[in-house]
Amino acid sequence: MEPSLKSELKLLPVDGVRLATAAAGIKKSSNEDLLLIEIAENAQVAAVFTANRFAAAPVELCRQYLQQARPRYLLINSGNANCGLGAPGLEAARLCCEAVASAAGVDLESVLPFSTGVIAEPLPAQKIVAAVPDLIKNLDSDQWIAGAEAIRTTDTVAKGGPRVIDIDGVPVTITGICKGSGMIRPNMATMLAYIATDAVVAAEILQPLLNRAVDASFNCISVDGDMSTNDACLLIATGKAGNPLLEPAMPEPWHRFEQAVTELCTELAQLIVRDGEGATKFITIQVRGTVSNDDARAVAIAVAHSPLVKTAFFASDANWGRILAAVGYAPIENLDISKVEIFLGDVCIVRNGARADQYEEAAGAAVMAEGDITLTIDLHSGDGRIDFWTCDLSYDYVRINAEYRT
Repeated sequence: MEPSLKSELKLLPVDGVRLATAAAGIKKSSNEDLLLIEIAENAQVAAVFTANRFAAAPVELCRQYLQQARPRYLLINSGNANCGLGAPGLEAARLCCEAVASAAGVDLESVLPFSTGVIAEPLPAQKIVAAVPDLIKNLDSDQWIAGAEAIRTTDTVAKGGPRVIDIDGVPVTITGICKGSGMIRPNMATMLAYIATDAVVAAEILQPLLNRAVDASFNCISVDGDMSTNDACLLIATGKAGNPLLEPAMPEPWHRFEQAVTELCTELAQLIVRDGEGATKFITIQVRGTVSNDDARAVAIAVAHSPLVKTAFFASDANWGRILAAVGYAPIENLDISKVEIFLGDVCIVRNGARADQYEEAAGAAVMAEGDITLTIDLHSGDGRIDFWTCDLSYDYVRINAEYRT
């Protein structure tokens, strides 16, 4: 069952991670807009960032610092993206890192900055610097929910989830939080996500694990097809649980651990789509039978990004010709339209590339009126497949983004 925005948020502390939040006055509201995450010494950290070539200043610094030192602190602000500002943006991010490094007694490169919010507005670095002493003083292991609240922008709810798995009799905790609601598309979508575990994990395999988990989750969502400049996803392993070392040489426990991380990433990714700006429908696109998984992704993206498809879902209009058209212009080779089947829920709307003989408009309209909809597209040409998640495009999406800076 997909996660629901209505469920109460319950998050578990992770040994070796402490958090603190503050209201620095970056947002126009008086809500908290700063999160500091402290990571235990010698913890392993993997990271994935946006593919946008206009990467924000904090993303640039993160990439640089990760090559130079092991992270000890993550400093995240909401309300300002610190992007598109050139050298002043880099200097502002560096000043904030220096404040944390000085207060905590660590090297500058051990502090990673993250920002989310309005692009091309100067970051009020001095407001963040002024809040650092209180952040350091208030660090606590049980502040995950507060952290999820502090990184929100247009999100209507805080997002997070926990997992506990058993590794040879040792309980291992995995907790994650994320933010994201608009400017969401694959290649890291528009989001920040922080996932921590107390598991003992071999350093060299944490990054490949995160890459695979992100590819199956955060890179399989789209709200509006716009890719952010600030996306980041971090996986932290503190090693405090004391479990036997997780590595591929232990395939069974390693598989369970990777599955748990991937499931949590998928849950967080789906929460972002459910909270899509103005969204009223949660749509699962299942593409099957393509020549390759890459082809399946291309078909899913074509459908998920189509404004005509998305507005049809919003209107509960079974105008399935729009879906057919999007499949037809997906950038794949060897599309045999005579083999294509498309289902809305259990209702077959297209068979052998044309309207299914038994299809009735009322049946399609009934599925389109549901809140959770599964769209299955089968090309019957191979073993490629993907599950992809998107939402509809409503009047409120236009309103929210038209008024974003007002």
